[in-house]
Amino acid sequence: MGWWQINADTLAGSRFVLSPLAETFACLKLLHAGVAAHPGERAWLDARLPAYRSRLADDPVTALLVRAGLGREWIADFLTPAPRGESFEEEVARVREASPVEARAHLTVSLRGPLPAALDRDDLPRRAADLLTHVWTDAVRPDWERRRRILEADVVSRTAQLSQGGWAAALDTLRPGTRWLGDNRLQVNLHEYPPREISGAQLFFVPITPQRHGWVSWESWQEPHRYALVYPCSGPLAGTGPRGPESVPESLGALLGPARAGVLVLLDSPMSTTQLVAVTRQGLGSVGRHLKVLLDAGLVRRRRAGRSVLYYRTPAGEVLVHAPSGHG
Repeated sequence: MGWWQINADTLAGSRFVLSPLAETFACLKLLHAGVAAHPGERAWLDARLPAYRSRLADDPVTALLVRAGLGREWIADFLTPAPRGESFEEEVARVREASPVEARAHLTVSLRGPLPAALDRDDLPRRAADLLTHVWTDAVRPDWERRRRILEADVVSRTAQLSQGGWAAALDTLRPGTRWLGDNRLQVNLHEYPPREISGAQLFFVPITPQRHGWVSWESWQEPHRYALVYPCSGPLAGTGPRGPESVPESLGALLGPARAGVLVLLDSPMSTTQLVAVTRQGLGSVGRHLKVLLDAGLVRRRRAGRSVLYYRTPAGEVLVHAPSGHG
């Protein structure tokens, strides 16, 4: 397993940030794989995949670069600079400005072998940045505001979990292969890589929507050293599409109305109003009215977590959601 040695000061100074480039790279990985995890991703893939594949068919060098950079166990480092909370344009500029020599070296690591002759060239960082810009412009930016709300909602959920269970609980649920080992050790993946001492570095946690596993990235060749753990949104926030009435039991929808019942179903784990708006795509006023009715009926309760108010189901709400449908 791969793990990082991290002291208390570094962990205390770590923070969650959003990264348009990380979201774009996650979408690039999804386009490359061509396999969706849920119906929302499938619709997105169906709409975006033809243009992506056509672009690579017209540019075989870049197509080879993508295949080489997305290794089976390791991503070429220059493709994923550690996020800092910048705009997409600022982030992708760091890909474009990467050293061609380092880019080729990173590709030999992701390939776990020699570089193909077709990639022995100096324009690889530019090609990578151009492709990421295409994915951002065509596939991510039109939907960025909704994606951003989902990512922000995930951060709210994570920080609430942090306040309730501490760093160990928050880190153990970030993504598969990540957990706090004790003795200042953070396991970041399941691969057999040497441990890295990152005490004193900047550490960022970065949510993305369209991925199952995420990745790690770092910039240890300049001061200050930066490390990032990119993780997928979890639970109700994992999907990039809105939650529709099809996920609501028919009998519950008939009793409460599909929209209100959908809010109750989603509250199997505490969520804020912002999270519910992001996931359901209902308006803030509508979600607020649903929550008031559910509160008054004793089906949900609320508690404060930092600056957020989280709603969760009561035992009565649990009974209602999980009650078997009757047929007469």
